Amino acid sequence: MTQQRRFTKEFEDEAVRLVRTSGRSQREIAEDLGTGLSTLVRWISRSWDRLLDEPGRPGQEEVAAELKRLRRENEILRQERDILKRAAVSG
Repeated sequence: MTQQRRFTKEFEDEAVRLVRTSGRSQREIAEDLGTGLSTLVRWISRSWDRLLDEPGRPGQEEVAAELKRLRRENEILRQERDILKRAAVSG
């Protein structure tokens, strides 16, 4: 059986801050901090949920801008994937 580690709220918040500001991948940060990737992703999700649940809170524009950026990035990635699929089929 695996032993479950407990992290402080401050540690969790700092990990989320690193993901948002460092420009490094979530996987790299999770490995550096000694957490599982799924744990870090859960913390990030909870952080976004808290921001979205507090209307009028400072930073709401930042969340909306990040969401817009991520949606744009997802669309670009989908297009690139489709191009690569077509190239693989025809090549």
